[in-house]
Amino acid sequence: MQRRELLKYAGATALAAPFIRAARADASVVKVGVVGAKTGPLAPGAAVTHFPPWRLWADQVNKAGGLKLKSGPAKVELIEYDDRTQPPEAIKAIERLAAVDKVDWIAGLYGTGFNVAAVPTFARLGYPQIPVACVTELGPQLVQKYPLLFFGNGTLSHYCSSTIGLLKKFRDAGQIGNKVAMVNIADEYGIEISNISKTEFPKAGFEIVYNKSYPLGTQDYAPVIKGAKATDPDAFIAWSYPPDTFGLTEQAKIENFSVKFYFNGIGAAFPGFYGKFAGAAENVIGWGGIPKTAETQAFYKLHKDVTGVDADFNGSPLYYANNQLLTQAIEGAGSMDREAIAHQIKTNTYKTLLGEFDMRNQLLNRLYTAGQWQGPWFHAVAGVGYPDTDYVPAKLKTSWA
Repeated sequence: MQRRELLKYAGATALAAPFIRAARADASVVKVGVVGAKTGPLAPGAAVTHFPPWRLWADQVNKAGGLKLKSGPAKVELIEYDDRTQPPEAIKAIERLAAVDKVDWIAGLYGTGFNVAAVPTFARLGYPQIPVACVTELGPQLVQKYPLLFFGNGTLSHYCSSTIGLLKKFRDAGQIGNKVAMVNIADEYGIEISNISKTEFPKAGFEIVYNKSYPLGTQDYAPVIKGAKATDPDAFIAWSYPPDTFGLTEQAKIENFSVKFYFNGIGAAFPGFYGKFAGAAENVIGWGGIPKTAETQAFYKLHKDVTGVDADFNGSPLYYANNQLLTQAIEGAGSMDREAIAHQIKTNTYKTLLGEFDMRNQLLNRLYTAGQWQGPWFHAVAGVGYPDTDYVPAKLKTSWA
């Protein structure tokens, strides 16, 4: 769905249901709604990145005795809905959570287009929205209009510029040339970052020798990879979602696409990616990346122990850190008064797994933007707002063995 269509749909849904006032502040249970894809093309990604972090958060809060409110401790109850990878279903679920379930909080959705489309609905219902699985250039513009909207991720320009920065280091060292083959998923995120790339890559001196989009739900990636390989590029960039990240890489391996710089978008950071491709995953670059520290290693063990799911090296820790911020903001407010919680976020900074988070201007101040498989860890190789010591040097890909 194009950005214009998403915003048009979002505006149309703004009159669909009555305003729901803030939930009671003295409840011993805090109800939190989580909407995302359990079926449809985005379900595999949501099953790794979206639902488990909220289950982990609820588990950790409840084991600690609940959220510390002025009225007393309150345990967290999650209510989950499947949006079936359809924006209208996501909007319906949000409205049901507010009107029928009367939840105290609603989590951000899974998917950039879904979150953008839902912005007016969250605002009308009086719920703050903190999307994490959402990367858009619209963020700075939207927060000027919506005081309860916070972006727990960066912009597409952040990710695009980090990728260009890595390429420039290799090119300036004489290790690669300037020919780039680029593909993208034909949805809000893919189209938007592809358009940015068409301007920014040439400005940095790179020639886009192949540019192809493919629809959500594509099964056959042979034409895409064969077309890219035929241009003999120095770098291959895929602005992809998890199903196509796996599909493109599988086809690249079959075709022995021996490009020196191989980059996939969302999903390259999944542990299942390394599990599937093993040695072939070595030196693949993609979205995300995390420094390997005692604290981050403890997080991955905790995530698996509690949820039964291996956390990814991108969205999972970012969700976790955003939820640490949320816990502190709620307890700072001392209630589930949503405007008071938003005020806390706008007036404080918060210690998290990923360092100090600052969303006082409603935009996240830092994130890891690119990682690389070097062994079984997806190491951070680029980012925004972190010291250079957090990154390991990126390497070129030598083979699919």
